Amino acid sequence: MSRLSFSHTLLASFLLIASILGSAALGGLLALENFAERSRDGTFDALQLSTAVQQLGERTVDMERSARQFLVLDDPVLLQRFRHAREEALGALGRITEVGGPQTSALVLRWKDAADKAGAALEARAGTEPTLDALARLPALNEELADAIRAQTERYGQQLLEELEDNRSRLAWLLLAALVAAFVLAALTGWWVVRPLKRVERAIDALGESRFDKPVFIYGPTDLRRVGRRLDWLRIRLADLEANRMRVLRHVSHELKTPLASVREGIALLEDGVVGQLSSEQREVVGILEHNTRSLQQRIEGLLGYNAAVFDARSLKRRRVDLRALADSVVAEQQLSIQTRNIRVEVRGNPPPFLADPDKLHIVLTNLLANAISFSPHDGEVRLELGALRGKIQIDCIDSGPGVSADEAGRLFEPFFQGSRQPETPRHGSGLGLSIVREFVTAHGGRVQLEPSNIGAHFRIELPHEK
Repeated sequence: MSRLSFSHTLLASFLLIASILGSAALGGLLALENFAERSRDGTFDALQLSTAVQQLGERTVDMERSARQFLVLDDPVLLQRFRHAREEALGALGRITEVGGPQTSALVLRWKDAADKAGAALEARAGTEPTLDALARLPALNEELADAIRAQTERYGQQLLEELEDNRSRLAWLLLAALVAAFVLAALTGWWVVRPLKRVERAIDALGESRFDKPVFIYGPTDLRRVGRRLDWLRIRLADLEANRMRVLRHVSHELKTPLASVREGIALLEDGVVGQLSSEQREVVGILEHNTRSLQQRIEGLLGYNAAVFDARSLKRRRVDLRALADSVVAEQQLSIQTRNIRVEVRGNPPPFLADPDKLHIVLTNLLANAISFSPHDGEVRLELGALRGKIQIDCIDSGPGVSADEAGRLFEPFFQGSRQPETPRHGSGLGLSIVREFVTAHGGRVQLEPSNIGAHFRIELPHEK
């Protein structure tokens, strides 16, 4: 198990990637420096050879001129000039020998041999022909030396170009290998870091959906493992709180329903005259008691149902939903109420399928439509308008009832709240339908609100459009 933290993992990955890329860059820089140095040396050598060849040609001309003049005038000064020119030529040949290759070395030996023969002939006063024959060989040797040096320089330049191409290819492969290594390392680091983050995300989703049965285990850096341990502690804590809540609800339900049933049974005995006939005033009081106990029982059952709905809203089973087909099925289920009140229900629009919990959306549409039908007058009209706008699914439910007063609009979605504007026909409701609608819509990440309307109530639901 790694002891590295999240920040240490990122820092180590960054340093490794930087070192890989830095090594590749340093290798390229060293290769470039080596090429530049060899290029400078080659240029310097070529300049030295060119200068030496030029000097050799000039000294060759001086040697020939001095020799011809000495053969005519027999002046020792001219012989000394010949010797001096030959010494300078030999010095140039020495530089050519140092820098040049094997081919130039052979030419240098032939040049020296011809110069030595010319010098020996002059020293021995052997005559014009031996001296000039030896000197006549020097210009041709100079040309051959110049050609050999030129060819050597070209070969060296071609060699440098080939090395440059090799270095370029080697550097390209090195950079490619460095990039691949850096990418692989980054991918491994991302996998090492992102994998536990996804597990954290799934654990949080499970807690949000009240799934407390699976322990939370997070692998990876130490700080993320520490987060995992805290999430598991939170899971246990939430599971205990949920168990306590359900226990309290069960106890409350039992403690309220049992005496309430006894009260209703006693009221029924009084109505039946078991303990004696009741006067009209007594019967009126018993009727009031019976109505209030029934209302109280409905409130208790509604409260339990609302708590169950709130708990169920946390767990969504998303599937692809055809909203128009779902709305048509809800309208079909409400046909008895619709025909009884002779209400015209119209469904408009056909938005694209999207991901949602169809069972909970069915309850949302059922509660909305039932609320609109109960508040609409006989021969009234209810419209369900479905659409998709700006990445959201939009549902509008518009009735022709008395509407909602402005000061009560803010409390309309509170449990058990019923507005002061009631329809002409008495209705029986717990005031929980719209509260459940809000819980289920909010669980989907959407919102429900009351829109301004001149006639009736206009409810609008907006849901995320998850394809």
